[in-house]
Amino acid sequence: MTATVGVTVVDVERRSALAGLLCTGVAGFAGFAPSSPAASAQAPARTGRAAAGPRPPASLLGDEIRRLPTSRKVLALTFNAAWDVDGIDTVLAELRRRKLPATFFPTGAFAEARPAAVRTIADAGHGLGNHSYSHPYFRDLSTAERAEEVRGADAAIRAAAGTEPLPFFRFPYSATTPDAIADVNDLGYAAIEFSADTNGYLGPQGGMSVDEAVERAVDAFAPGAIIQMHVGNNGAGVVLDAEALPLIVDAAVADGYEIVDLRQFLVAAAETR
Repeated sequence: MTATVGVTVVDVERRSALAGLLCTGVAGFAGFAPSSPAASAQAPARTGRAAAGPRPPASLLGDEIRRLPTSRKVLALTFNAAWDVDGIDTVLAELRRRKLPATFFPTGAFAEARPAAVRTIADAGHGLGNHSYSHPYFRDLSTAERAEEVRGADAAIRAAAGTEPLPFFRFPYSATTPDAIADVNDLGYAAIEFSADTNGYLGPQGGMSVDEAVERAVDAFAPGAIIQMHVGNNGAGVVLDAEALPLIVDAAVADGYEIVDLRQFLVAAAETR
């Protein structure tokens, strides 16, 4: 697997994009003003100025992020994409109907195999993070191999989406280690994990149901929770997370939670240094 974008350019753009997000203020964020995908524009990259730009705060680098740093009743919806596209239309339609933002984490292999799906997500205004190229266990890789995975996914996602990927990385299997996090941070990415996985991707064959997926999400509701779902079924025959999404949102709204965009989170972290 070989990245199609020059290594130096990718790294500079990635660090510049992260610095730009962290430098750009969002008026009213302390009150978590309502956001939508269209309203959450990324700051432009400042190629060549990465070294002079501010470093991300400690809340973003040096550890995995499993909860937003806030005491307010907000949560974020995220979706991994590594297999099929069976649930994407349903998920995007529900998010559009509710005018809600979400962040999607495709693998590079998925982006190459399903470029139209990745472009559709981007065109809908949602953020695209990086979930590695081939979904390996990062603990088993060298620093160079980790960089190849991250850069290869970056190149594939940007080619499919036609837009700049976000400086968010989600570890395959959520298998983080301190040295792997450091390597990802050195590439310009914050390690965005999750408060809870619905496990909907397991499907009925894996002992899951829509109700159980919803219950796992609701049990994790807390200020700043990050909910992980999947747009595919991994051969399970039904995309439980697509069916569970409206019920999860209903439960969040009923409990007084607001759905926020992870792009807001990056900017907010800079403002609270």
